[in-house]
Amino acid sequence: MTLAGRAAYRDELTQIAEYDPRILCLEADLGGKGHPFAVKHPDRFFNVGIAEGAMVDMAAGLAEGGYRPFVSTFAPFAVLRAAESMKLALGYLGAGITVVAPYAGVSGGWFGTTHHCLEDFAVVRAIPGVTVAAPYGEAEMRAVVRRAAVTGEPHYIRTGRNAAPLSLPWVGPEPPVVNWDVHGAEPDRTCLVSVGEVGTELCLAVRRSLPTLPHAHLCYLDQPHLERAAAELAEHYDRFVVVEEHRQAGGIASALALLLPGREVSSVNAGESWPVHGGSHEEVLDELGLNEAAVWAALAPHEVPPHGAPATPLEQEDTE
Repeated sequence: MTLAGRAAYRDELTQIAEYDPRILCLEADLGGKGHPFAVKHPDRFFNVGIAEGAMVDMAAGLAEGGYRPFVSTFAPFAVLRAAESMKLALGYLGAGITVVAPYAGVSGGWFGTTHHCLEDFAVVRAIPGVTVAAPYGEAEMRAVVRRAAVTGEPHYIRTGRNAAPLSLPWVGPEPPVVNWDVHGAEPDRTCLVSVGEVGTELCLAVRRSLPTLPHAHLCYLDQPHLERAAAELAEHYDRFVVVEEHRQAGGIASALALLLPGREVSSVNAGESWPVHGGSHEEVLDELGLNEAAVWAALAPHEVPPHGAPATPLEQEDTE
């Protein structure tokens, strides 16, 4: 059984703090009773309450004093409410702060629009010097947290709520710039590019019906990493479909399109509407049109869905 991203983060940080006294954990009223870091290292755990901007400012001072603070709060409150503090502390000052943001995308489901965050890549990627990551599964989350702790560089780590998928395998201490799930010798094929938990789950679902479809998974999403990823992707394919739980504006597909001139880059994303009905994570995604059928629609006409795959919107209209 694997841990969800937010639980894996807490467990990994607690273990790292055993041998690194510089590690501190700050949370904005998300700790809850029995937080593993608070239990093991109570003198290095700080619950600052619902004061996200102040938490980042506090972390900046602690980083200047030689500590390596990790701060965590819901993605919308980290990236939007505390945006100025993140810009100045992580960007302008280059403070060695790691921001871990659960409940990204619409993983909050029933919590509604105030607790959804489909804009974080657009905001954080615009801050130079910040490593941006969206781990898929426990192993990736642990590796990214270790990287942040070892390097002491500014990081933004995005995760969901309760999803606990199994990370794609890789060789080495941390996820590669491009993690090839399937990589064939057919340059005329469309290559799926997955981002984050939902994007990767959807790509894997499509590949279960079309196992030979190329699929590249990206964990690191800041500009320097994406530049390297684009160069590697361009060596093999000319047509890409990027799947991400984010709005189109400021998303990873937009960034890759600029980095891949002359290539065809399509986007499957959460669109521009606001979900107005409560529901589970999956129900909100369906309301936004971010589902397996949307991925098949983006692949057409180059890749034909096999019998039994979810119908594309056009196919659904034909059968009504």
